[in-house]
Amino acid sequence: MNEERKIAVEEVDSVEAPARARVEDASPRETFERKRDYLEGFLAKTPEAPSESEPGGELYDAVVDALKEIYDPEIPVNIYDLGLIYGVDVTKDGHVAVAMTLTTPHCPVAESMPAEVEMRVGAVPGVGTSEVNLVWDPPWDPQKMSDDAKLELGML
Repeated sequence: MNEERKIAVEEVDSVEAPARARVEDASPRETFERKRDYLEGFLAKTPEAPSESEPGGELYDAVVDALKEIYDPEIPVNIYDLGLIYGVDVTKDGHVAVAMTLTTPHCPVAESMPAEVEMRVGAVPGVGTSEVNLVWDPPWDPQKMSDDAKLELGML
């Protein structure tokens, strides 16, 4: 019952090379007139300027600049680059709401820092009212820092 299986081997001296494609062999392409450029009107438009309440807007950028002037007393980096600011919302009528956190809930400036942020943001020209919401979720971690802050602290 043990049948022996044999593999047939065929020896050859050479193998014929396949034919190579040549440009002359291809059929000539049809020529078409250029169609109307679909980007014609798009390229002529100028980009819309961001509103004052959006990133890139004058009031929004002024608020962010004010936040960059506030430094954490224990870490020599401003609170914006430190990643403590989770969001800045600016309404059309000049109301600014800042969502922020602290490095830990037991931070020594837990009582004074939100008040300082609210005061500095409220002092920005064009801001009607300011509000600071202190949040703990998600918790702060060093990955939230900007590259500038990491470089300043020798983490890059």
